Amino acid sequence: MNRRKKGNQILKARAKRAKAKLAPKNNKPKYISKADRAKLHADISQDEQLPAHDTH
Repeated sequence: MNRRKKGNQILKARAKRAKAKLAPKNNKPKYISKADRAKLHADISQDEQLPAHDTH
């Protein structure tokens, strides 16, 4: 590999790393385990079953 090619390769790699650092990390939502999803679902369904108190 000649000197010019090696220099360009190093500069390209450095630019690629800098660009990757500036790019947004990810757009995926945070992972929620199956057990946690079941617990959240149970909490939500339990809240819906509670009667609302009317004070008229």
